[in-house]
Amino acid sequence: MTDEFRIKFRGVRGSYPVPDKDFLKYGGNTSCVEVNVGGHLIILDAGTGLISLGNELMQRYIESGTTITDRTPVKCSILLSHIHLDHIQGFPFFRPSHLASTKMSLLGGVGYNETLENELSKLLFTKSFPLDLGDIAADLRIMDLNETSYIIFKKYEDIPRVIRVNDLKDTDYNEDDVVITCYKSYAHPQNGVFIYKISYKGKTMVYATDKESYSGGDKKLVKFAKGCDLIIHDAQYSTEDYLSIYVPKQGFGHSTFEMALDCKNQIEAKKIVFFHYDPGYNDEKLDMLAEEYADENAIMAKEGLEISLL
Repeated sequence: MTDEFRIKFRGVRGSYPVPDKDFLKYGGNTSCVEVNVGGHLIILDAGTGLISLGNELMQRYIESGTTITDRTPVKCSILLSHIHLDHIQGFPFFRPSHLASTKMSLLGGVGYNETLENELSKLLFTKSFPLDLGDIAADLRIMDLNETSYIIFKKYEDIPRVIRVNDLKDTDYNEDDVVITCYKSYAHPQNGVFIYKISYKGKTMVYATDKESYSGGDKKLVKFAKGCDLIIHDAQYSTEDYLSIYVPKQGFGHSTFEMALDCKNQIEAKKIVFFHYDPGYNDEKLDMLAEEYADENAIMAKEGLEISLL
């Protein structure tokens, strides 16, 4: 469907995956959110939640025809918030990337004088995986982003266009295009994190994982996300754990549920989804937090949860 804006949660944990019977309700996979919008498959982060999505895409590919030439190729774009391991560790196991017919774009930002391709090659391949990044069979385009980047998905184009804001013209996009902008937050060690805003047909969603709030709120984020229809916001810690006298979490680069709610209220978002839970929070703990915030018109992320904005 081209005129849809549908979000599906594939992995909702932070730090590391949790394969345990007490984590089945909300899920134990690390960050990955599937967005089907305007006829494009856009994937936010490539944690272990990416693996199940890849398996489903592979199954659809096999069922789409009887031979390789008959089958419908997988086409997708992955946007990385940053390259900490819990946001990239699913990528080598994304099965469609090992098909020559697959068309993929991988976008994100790293530090100055570095490239996303080189950093991913060092972190995920070379010495830690049987293949090198260059051995991937798919038609893979790796694109570096910065805060001035506009990412434009044209209706009939597989590869997104990345245009600097100063070079952007009114004719570069129209109402049929998906437009993504980014804001770099430096509240997450070590090199910050990209927050993405996806806009289509008058609807907007913001993906704000791995960010810690400031006293009085993050004013740049408030301006960036103002009035969005949905914000997916980091909520790794309860306030009690964040302020613990034994192991305080201040400065770790993550928010509490209260911080996330304060952000939602300041930006006047229509909906908020709590996301990126601490791996120590089992279903019982998250059920308690869900009950605590039941009156706040907030949604608890869980694997398989789907939200439609159109």
